[in-house]
Amino acid sequence: VYLVESGGGSVQEGGSLRLSCVGSGYTFKNYCMGWFRQAPGKERENVVNIDADGKNNTADSVKGRFTISRDNAKNTLYLQMDGLKPEDSAMYYCVTERCSWYRQHREYNYWGQGTQVTVSS
Repeated sequence: VYLVESGGGSVQEGGSLRLSCVGSGYTFKNYCMGWFRQAPGKERENVVNIDADGKNNTADSVKGRFTISRDNAKNTLYLQMDGLKPEDSAMYYCVTERCSWYRQHREYNYWGQGTQVTVSS
């Protein structure tokens, strides 16, 4: 399983970014996926998740501003981030796991290398 994120960068407060994550080495459409983030000195946060059927859940901290989606034909996961705030600055990680395992354990075993998002005020 390989996950490669892209799309991070530096933006002004209120701006937007779209992160992408291309998965390979597994049957993409059958896996649950998500995005985590971690800023220096802060705990890792599970920002948003999406299952194989497209159902998703979002952390309160980003609800209404971040949207997760997936394109199974392209083996790609997206995170549309709008209304960015300085507190959204972090390394963002794409994650995946077989849905059958994730639903039981609520853990992801496969992580990408991360992409940095920096929001300035």
